[in-house]
Amino acid sequence: MSVEVRPLGVRCNLSCAYCYQNPQRDAGNLKRPYSVDSMIAAAERQGSNFTVFGGEPLLIPLRDLEQLWAFGHKRYGKNGIQTNGTLISSEHVAAFEKYNVHVGFSIDGPEELNGLRTSVDVRRTAELTRVSIGWLETLTRARRVGTSLIFTLHRANAVGDRLGRLLEWLVFLDALGLKSARVHLLESENEAVRKLYGLSTRENIAALRAIASLEKRCRTLRLDLFRDIRQLLLAKDQSATCVWNACDPLTTAAVQGIEGDGSSSNCGRTNKEGVDWVKAPAPGFERSLALWNTPQKFGGCSGCRWFLFCKGQCPGTSLEQDWRNRSEHCDVWRDAFEQEEKRLLSNAQRPISDNPFLRKRLEFRLVDAWLRRSNLSIARAHTGRC
Repeated sequence: MSVEVRPLGVRCNLSCAYCYQNPQRDAGNLKRPYSVDSMIAAAERQGSNFTVFGGEPLLIPLRDLEQLWAFGHKRYGKNGIQTNGTLISSEHVAAFEKYNVHVGFSIDGPEELNGLRTSVDVRRTAELTRVSIGWLETLTRARRVGTSLIFTLHRANAVGDRLGRLLEWLVFLDALGLKSARVHLLESENEAVRKLYGLSTRENIAALRAIASLEKRCRTLRLDLFRDIRQLLLAKDQSATCVWNACDPLTTAAVQGIEGDGSSSNCGRTNKEGVDWVKAPAPGFERSLALWNTPQKFGGCSGCRWFLFCKGQCPGTSLEQDWRNRSEHCDVWRDAFEQEEKRLLSNAQRPISDNPFLRKRLEFRLVDAWLRRSNLSIARAHTGRC
């Protein structure tokens, strides 16, 4: 479970063309003034360390961030923030060090590779990209605070020579000592944006294969996408990312949002209509059960060899923006699982996907748990601790 504290909801200083939070902004669903005390009280009830999130959380005054982080450091010994990095100052860096704040950067690459994370014009966008990358490099090189990276694949950074430049950048960050990165496929509810900037299935597959090949040559950098897939195939998925864990879009168990007034919210990737829906009081697994039963030609996953591991993937990426369907990137994930399966077999490791009897038995155990309104990792189903 991750706890995301969102003082300003989805407010941001950038206007990224593809941002999944744009429907909320377009609908005018921006949060009212926040209360630090209310957010701290809600974080205390959650009983877990948290990440300050947005939009762009560095829009709030440093004194308020320090108040949140002072609580987090005293209670849990660590903090986190997810930021585009454009508003970082030396004063922020001092606070990162003081309160043990892990800094996650959202950057799609150097120069025009980051061009979809837009500001007022092309010149200002390029200037802010240089600021973001400068702080990522400075903090990673100094190693006094933890850093990580999230980047999204699209036409501006993952086709032709631009994909080569993205790979070179990742190699450079690896040499600096960056340890963790997360890769996203483009997700947007705007059809014009999808047509302009989204990659085809073939292009997404080519980009992920190239990144996976590069990771094997990296000294420190690891991408959680490929780690998760390997762990899922070997029934060692206790720490797999939420997108593989039968997410209920009405409760998003893996993401507990805390809004500026202290109220609870879900993962923002499920807010397709621009409405920040209230978190349901109890989880359900209607989506997972429906996908298991529904034929693939109707948007389901019935009979898919990879369902045990994928479970339809993130509801935020569902076909036609309808969480009842499987991920629109289904063919991309099939290929990713096939590639990792081949690598495991070539290393004399037999994945569960290569054992049809065991795979179906574990699949039935997960379905049985969902019918009882609970969830299981593949690891727990495999050991019989259900």
